[in-house]
Amino acid sequence: MANPHPHVYFGDRIVDAAQATLGVATSATLYGLSVYTVFPVHVDGTRRSAFRLADHYRRLVESCKIIGMDRFAGEWDFGRFVSAATELVAANDPAGDVFVRASVHVDESIPGTRVRGCHTTVSMFVYDAVPIVPQDGMRLKTSQWRRIPDSAIPSRAKVNGAYVNSVLAKQDAIDAGYDDAIFLDGNGHVCELSAANIFLVRGGTLITPDASCDILDGINRRTLLTLAAEDGIPVVERTVDLTELYIADEVFVTGTSAGVAPVLEVDGRVVGTGRPGPLSEALRKRHASALRSDTLHGWVTAL
Repeated sequence: MANPHPHVYFGDRIVDAAQATLGVATSATLYGLSVYTVFPVHVDGTRRSAFRLADHYRRLVESCKIIGMDRFAGEWDFGRFVSAATELVAANDPAGDVFVRASVHVDESIPGTRVRGCHTTVSMFVYDAVPIVPQDGMRLKTSQWRRIPDSAIPSRAKVNGAYVNSVLAKQDAIDAGYDDAIFLDGNGHVCELSAANIFLVRGGTLITPDASCDILDGINRRTLLTLAAEDGIPVVERTVDLTELYIADEVFVTGTSAGVAPVLEVDGRVVGTGRPGPLSEALRKRHASALRSDTLHGWVTAL
């Protein structure tokens, strides 16, 4: 389990975690009407840096826009977002790498099932950077639960309430003795895991479901697509059938909290050689380096 750190940014200041509370009658509590993002912070002595912070801020803005939370973008520009993150990390003074979860909550009490014009509160908290999936090889199970379609709750928005879908899928997989679940869409095509994007390799080509397949268009997903293209690896984004995973040379997953993690088994079928594959291992190393690079694409922001 990850260890949450004691100081939280809530509203417009740093408070103790026990003071960062939302009322039981707020829309955030009643309907899960919050959106969020999680970004990694690398700590090297007194140096602290966040990976693709501008993209994480943009995802919050876009999630708010999709859901109709219309106050955040006007009240929080990127500079304010960076300042809050910097203040929060400094207040907790972590000794090692951490994740920061930033959320925008609709905190008006019983406004009914509406969102436009409702007041919002921003929260951020820090916790230890413990991966949410095994890093040495995962066993996956196709979920009996289907991925919520974009026409129901938009996959491009990281909406807290929508993650009940992920909880159902992952708990079912854990109960069956697996590490995580593979979501399929309404047509039986591969989407993603409960909280990570999925890739497969066949014949040296990197393949992943495209952004119209009811997936979260993850920031680390896009990072890997960029790194692979730079390394001359053929990349294809398209619809993926479940049985393609069964016969893939390699399968791996990625996400802020998942890292780049190899998959060794899908539905009881061994993937490839049953060991992490060379392409996924190469991309894992490239990704780890990118998280700390001051020069690569301007992805790193000093805090």
